[in-house]
Amino acid sequence: MNNTLLQVENLKKWFPVGGGLLKAPTRYVKAVDGVSFTVKSGETFGIVGESGCGKSTLGRTILRLLEPTEGKIIFSGIDIAHLKRKDLQKLRRDLQMIFQDPYASLNSRMKVGKIIEEPLIIHGIGNEKERKKKVEELLEIVGLNKESGQKYPHEFSGGQRQRIGIARALILNPKLIVCDEPVSALDVSIQSQILNLLKELQEKFRLTYIFISHDLSVVHYISDRVAVMYLGRIVELADKEKIFSNPLHPYTKALLSAIPLPQVEKKKERIILEGDVPSPVDPPSGCHFRTRCRFADEKCVSKVPILREIEPGHRVACHKQF
Repeated sequence: MNNTLLQVENLKKWFPVGGGLLKAPTRYVKAVDGVSFTVKSGETFGIVGESGCGKSTLGRTILRLLEPTEGKIIFSGIDIAHLKRKDLQKLRRDLQMIFQDPYASLNSRMKVGKIIEEPLIIHGIGNEKERKKKVEELLEIVGLNKESGQKYPHEFSGGQRQRIGIARALILNPKLIVCDEPVSALDVSIQSQILNLLKELQEKFRLTYIFISHDLSVVHYISDRVAVMYLGRIVELADKEKIFSNPLHPYTKALLSAIPLPQVEKKKERIILEGDVPSPVDPPSGCHFRTRCRFADEKCVSKVPILREIEPGHRVACHKQF
């Protein structure tokens, strides 16, 4: 039985640079540059990488908050990459997002109850009494009391505001939620509470997550499979245990070597990447990582590595022989 909910094929998002009113752009920022993967129904698919690698742009492009430059976004068997606004509107109920900054994503002039209720109004769901009841129930499910709906966002802490953002994402009973760094702006103690809440909600409502983060420990805790991104491309994709116990790509190894060990007496090799991350406006030819890779050779300069399967379920984009 095929339980694939989302299939992304050769997805690109390029932002034009230069040009003018009558002139064509001279260059492009290649934020997402040919990404392909699938997400199974009910799983948490983690996307990790350094700041500027394109992971947040990828999440927003999948939801059509940003228009894709090229590629396919097949959701529940429908390619939504180039759907007209009217047709896409019908699918918006199934596709939601939790943003990194809960305060910036909430309308400071609206009471919390109205913020959560707004999607129901837009989609014409229920009458006023039914909507109010659903909002109150959802507030309690995410760990807030129903009286919270009468307050404004500034009256809550960061963790409470993120719970409000989660409630708003859940109000339409979506199938897929993109979580864009949902805990990075929170204190460590609050992070664990929100992560546990997301896990509980996933089980309760049978949700599917795309979880975007730069924090490897957070991704390891919540994800089932993990994709590692570098400069707009996926360089490694596997089950989380394979990624963390047996990383194959040199970039993944470098990221994991930076995680501190809880046991002070244990030591591990720290891989220091030389040089800066290249500009996405003018990325290196061939393998984007080659300018910082100690194994790079002539093949890496001339040929783009394909994301190939090294072992069942473990894919790596590297010319190196494993």
